[in-house]
Amino acid sequence: MGWHGYLVLWCGVFGTLALVGYGRSLAGMTPAQRAVRVTGRIERVGEPRHGSSPREGIAVVVSFQDPSSGQEFTVTNDGERGERISAAWTGREIGVHYPRGRPHAFRFTSDLSEGGRGLGWPTFAVFLVYAGPVVVAAIDWGWPWALLGFCGPWALSGLYHLPGNVRDRNRRLDTLAAMAAVPGRVVAVLKSVSTDDDGYTSTHLVPVVTFTTLDGRAVTAYCESGLPDPAGSQGLDVTIHYACDDPAVFVLDVEAERRSWKRDMAVNVVGVLVVAAAAVVGVVAL
Repeated sequence: MGWHGYLVLWCGVFGTLALVGYGRSLAGMTPAQRAVRVTGRIERVGEPRHGSSPREGIAVVVSFQDPSSGQEFTVTNDGERGERISAAWTGREIGVHYPRGRPHAFRFTSDLSEGGRGLGWPTFAVFLVYAGPVVVAAIDWGWPWALLGFCGPWALSGLYHLPGNVRDRNRRLDTLAAMAAVPGRVVAVLKSVSTDDDGYTSTHLVPVVTFTTLDGRAVTAYCESGLPDPAGSQGLDVTIHYACDDPAVFVLDVEAERRSWKRDMAVNVVGVLVVAAAAVVGVVAL
């Protein structure tokens, strides 16, 4: 079987998967669409233990109500329970989702919206269908087709999303300017150690800070940036700058965060220019 035969097989398999996925989505049959999504409330926040692993998140007790039965559930985030809870306070609302009729199979999420439509894998399958002809065209007709085929869509996507990225950056900068400052304290430093296939051991340190907002909410949160010496930061007094409408959004150094967002915006613009230039090179070289 030649390249073109493999291409037909490739496109047929992944095209079928994409059609099945989109069909299930239109019929409302994907797991994401069939899941029950409710709002839970944190009732109690556990005290982080210095030196423990950060992987499972801050220990919390959450209550939520199953809308079909009206039954109230009080659960914890022990074990694999969806997204890691990295900021918690009593009364905070978090998302809870679970298969219909199975509230004990719950998962936590920071997104309180209705969630997606389960189109991630079908869309990826469409990308693979598109990638097949581009690769074969590059093999048959030369490398410019690879530049045009891959960099062209990326450039268009970048140009499409760039205004939204600019608006997000401006909103983030406005949020930084409006943050309130309160005293905080590093109460623990969590540690995880991992070893790769080559035997190299790496250590990941996550300081945990506590602070009280101006309206009296006692917040416990992971602080993964902003401390120059995380290993020796336990007991350190710090100043926390937090967003008044969401204390989970906080920084230690406002100016450093502002510079970081400006650099990220510059990187986005340069990235779009690079892929656009590569696509133009592909067109000129055809």
